[in-house]
Amino acid sequence: MTHRWLKRCCDHVDKMQPRYGHEQTLFPIVQGSVYKDLRMQSAEFIAAQGRAGNAIGGLSVGEPAEMMYEMTEVVTAILPKDKPRYLMGVGTPINILESIALGIDMFDCVMPTRNARNGTLFTRHGMMNMRNEKWKDDNSPLDEFGTSYVDSYYSKAYVRHLVISKEILAAQICTLHNLAFYLWLVTEARTKILEGTFLSWKNEMVKVLGNKL
Repeated sequence: MTHRWLKRCCDHVDKMQPRYGHEQTLFPIVQGSVYKDLRMQSAEFIAAQGRAGNAIGGLSVGEPAEMMYEMTEVVTAILPKDKPRYLMGVGTPINILESIALGIDMFDCVMPTRNARNGTLFTRHGMMNMRNEKWKDDNSPLDEFGTSYVDSYYSKAYVRHLVISKEILAAQICTLHNLAFYLWLVTEARTKILEGTFLSWKNEMVKVLGNKL
C-alpha cells in the first residue's frame, strides 16, 4: 500500500507545473520500522524511483539510538550516494554527527527549539541546564564559544533569571543560541569532511556533547 501511494504521489508531482518559478521536489520516504528486511525492500523500491532525493522515516519515535543507527546504515547502503539522503526528525547533536558518518546529508528536528523553551542549551562542551543553581551568580558570557550575538551579550546569571521567571525572552535567547550551535555543528562537520578529518573529530565531539554542565 505504501508503494502504491508513493507511485500516485510521483505521478501527480510529475504532472504539476512549476510554481512561483520553481519546480517542486518529492523525496520518497523509506519505511520499515526496525525490521531489516522491510527496510531493505523499501529502500530498494524507493531508490528505483529515481527522484531528486530520498528520505528515511520512522526512526525518531522512541527507538534506541543504536537501533536507529543500525537501520540507517542498512538504508544508506542502498540509497544512491549521489542524491541527498534526509533522516527525518533527527535529532540530538550526537545523533546528527553519528548519522552524518553513516551517509546522511539532511536533518530536521524540533529539539534545538523545544529544548530551548525548557532552558536547555547545547554547547560544544555539553548541555547546559539554565535552571541549575550553579548559574545564579555566574556573570560570565552565556557561551564563550558561541557564534550568536546572544552568547556574548547576555550572561549565564541573567538568562537563568529569565528562565526561572518564565520570561518569554528566555525562550528567545535560548532558541537563538541553540539554532546557532546547530548551524555551527553541521558547518564544522562539512569542513572536517573536506579536510578528511571528520571521523576523528566526530569521535572526540561525541565524547563531550552528552555531558551535563
